[in-house]
Amino acid sequence: MAKYGKRTTAARAAFADKRKVTVEEAVALVKGNAKAKFDETVEIAITLGVDPRHADQMVRGVIALPNGTGKTVRVAVFARDAKAEEAQKAGADIVGAEDLMEIVQGGKIDFDRCIATPDMMPIVGRLGKVLGPRNLMPNPKVGTVTMDVAAAVAAAKGGEVQFKVEKAGVVQAGIGKASFSEDQLVENLRSFINAVQKARPTGAKGTYMKSISISSTMGPGVTISVESATGN
Repeated sequence: MAKYGKRTTAARAAFADKRKVTVEEAVALVKGNAKAKFDETVEIAITLGVDPRHADQMVRGVIALPNGTGKTVRVAVFARDAKAEEAQKAGADIVGAEDLMEIVQGGKIDFDRCIATPDMMPIVGRLGKVLGPRNLMPNPKVGTVTMDVAAAVAAAKGGEVQFKVEKAGVVQAGIGKASFSEDQLVENLRSFINAVQKARPTGAKGTYMKSISISSTMGPGVTISVESATGN
């Protein structure tokens, strides 16, 4: 039987009958069930009471997790001349303009975050059908269309997480690794939930956060009490 640390009795019971648990209990359960030979990613899924088909119910944002994500993020930057050099010095993995556009159009997307200077958007705009579905399209609302490419690259490399609600009203993201301490995961989890709360759109009516669950890459999901997570 798996061991769940200090919260064995409550945690085991909650896991067995899928009752909603506190943030701390959920983290202990997920860590206790992360048995893969690799360092599993801990992921969060929040079901929201919104319909993203309506513009005034779209939820998106960005959050710099206090303990990072534990993931190596590859960053592509669309820029020219001095800004291209700035991006390279900041640690961008891929930098280009028309040449980078052709690479992406050819189906090679070897990056996790895409940043662009404003003057590059006419070029990047042609890639909407490729980058959009992958949530890679640069957007000024989340700081990925900017003249300060050095800061944007540093943020992406340092554990910044972008989120965007999917068609079914779900927001998903990786919030750390199973090797993180419980305290680190709890802090990251609460920071992410707070960011989604603050991103509540004007068109959202009724219950905003309907359910919250976390899981590791290979482990089962654990449902968290929304009241415990939000303090409401």
